[in-house]
Amino acid sequence: MTAVRTGNTQAKRDRRNGRNAGRGRAEAVTMVVAGVVAFPLFWMVLTAIKPEDEVLSADPKPWTLRPTFDSFVRALTVQNFGRYFLNSVIVALAVVLLSMLVAFLAAAALTRFRFRGRTTMLIMLLVVQMVPVEALTVPLFFLMRSVGQSVPAFGLNHLGSLVLVHLAFSLPFAIWMLRGFVAAVPKELEEAATLDGASRFRFLWRVLFPLVAPGLVATSVLSFIHAWNDFLFAKTFIISAAENQTLPLALQVFVRPDQNDWGAIMAGATLMTIPVLVFFVFVQRRLVSGLAGSVKG
Repeated sequence: MTAVRTGNTQAKRDRRNGRNAGRGRAEAVTMVVAGVVAFPLFWMVLTAIKPEDEVLSADPKPWTLRPTFDSFVRALTVQNFGRYFLNSVIVALAVVLLSMLVAFLAAAALTRFRFRGRTTMLIMLLVVQMVPVEALTVPLFFLMRSVGQSVPAFGLNHLGSLVLVHLAFSLPFAIWMLRGFVAAVPKELEEAATLDGASRFRFLWRVLFPLVAPGLVATSVLSFIHAWNDFLFAKTFIISAAENQTLPLALQVFVRPDQNDWGAIMAGATLMTIPVLVFFVFVQRRLVSGLAGSVKG
């Protein structure tokens, strides 16, 4: 009997050691993958604080003993840098707020109501996400030019055109993602709210909206990153209005025919990354729960 107990204890210990070893290998692989993913960010910051001779050196090193902020000074002293930053903030926040509002209402309609064309619309949301962005850039250019003739604020060379285009690309994914959150809310809650005298509008904003808030945060982060880092649309739709350019376009100042100012480019990219990191840290907890909820839904 004692031998059997000893054998069982040893077997449990071996299984525990095996799980610990497997967990250790998984953590090691995770650290390697994280290092590979984070290396470009590390090199960007390193290049931003390197002196110019080290940046242009034929033998680059992954460190510097003479850190300097000269590249940040050159990036911040670009003419209208503050205006470019404000334009990026306006476009990104407008896209986030509008996409959250429209996606929430659309997801609620597609989930709670039965109407003709509902399935077709859901399929189209998936199809739209499969189309390459580059394939739609030229048609969107002519569309925005036509829209600008009737509504100048949403035409070419205006921030409104960027907001509309980013909104069009953000909505399909946001609607599809929020649909799972709305579907996970029991219909009994809506019935109970109706019995308590709540209107459908009140149910949406007082009951359903707080329950799907994690999903809204998750989609807002993706919409913010896409709008904030965009270069293609900003280059395409802001042609000649320098006062309406965004931060990614400001980095073109340091791209020169003879020699690119890589230090200033990396410093500007680092400055552009800071708002994204701040926004991510601010919504991190809700983002994690939102992504987990989307998988569950």
